[in-house]
Amino acid sequence: MAKKYERIADALRQAIRAGRLKPGERLPAETTLAQQYRTSVPTMRDALAELLAEGLIDKRHGVGNFVREQRQRVERSNERHQWEKDRARLVETERLKTGSTEHDTGLTPSDLAFKAEYRTAQADADLAAAFAVAVGTTLLRRSYRTFHRDEDAPFNLITSHLVHDLIAPNPDLLDETKEPWPGGTQSQLLTVGIELDRIVERITARPPTAEEAEELGLQKGVSVIQLRKLSVGTTGRVVEVSDLVIPGDRTELVFTTPLARW
Repeated sequence: MAKKYERIADALRQAIRAGRLKPGERLPAETTLAQQYRTSVPTMRDALAELLAEGLIDKRHGVGNFVREQRQRVERSNERHQWEKDRARLVETERLKTGSTEHDTGLTPSDLAFKAEYRTAQADADLAAAFAVAVGTTLLRRSYRTFHRDEDAPFNLITSHLVHDLIAPNPDLLDETKEPWPGGTQSQLLTVGIELDRIVERITARPPTAEEAEELGLQKGVSVIQLRKLSVGTTGRVVEVSDLVIPGDRTELVFTTPLARW
């Protein structure tokens, strides 16, 4: 059975999500809320602490509690990969019109700001096993951050690795100034003759590191989703390993699995 503070927190949570309590709105004083919900002030504070941990409210010391301005929601579906593959061979003018972030958020390219950083790296034991290469193999390490122009935190933290020699035939793939690449990674790989056969995603949840919480603007208590994406070419070789750190307070993962009919 839910505790009283949990029931109060749920009532306030529903009021925020339904829009009855609006972003930026100041909540009544804790004593007023305690009277409204017929509870003690300590119990009310426990309820508010739940909402604070979830990132639904902000506490301004000496001022009060306010409904937090919610960040852009992201819906990441497994269908996005086929969508990206279908676009990989389109002409550049078509690929420029939208990308995977726009697909996941419903935003337009003009709503977004993008940063990419490239550097070479040596495969450690983990990445060597994923790529089936020797430890120390030269990789291209790519870090991506995409922001809503009105927000100060990225949608996620992406670190992508490619085997350097595999993509070196196209020097543009080694140049971060070519980002954002119209059509994304699948279109990039196509320029060196690589077609993807499948994508394997492994997903776990964990507390963020201090650095991740700061960069993603996470409230205390919000978990992150750790996603490792393995892109497998038609030859059966893993051609990209991408690690995503996804904020759990603004992202929904959606999986659609077609089932064969009897």
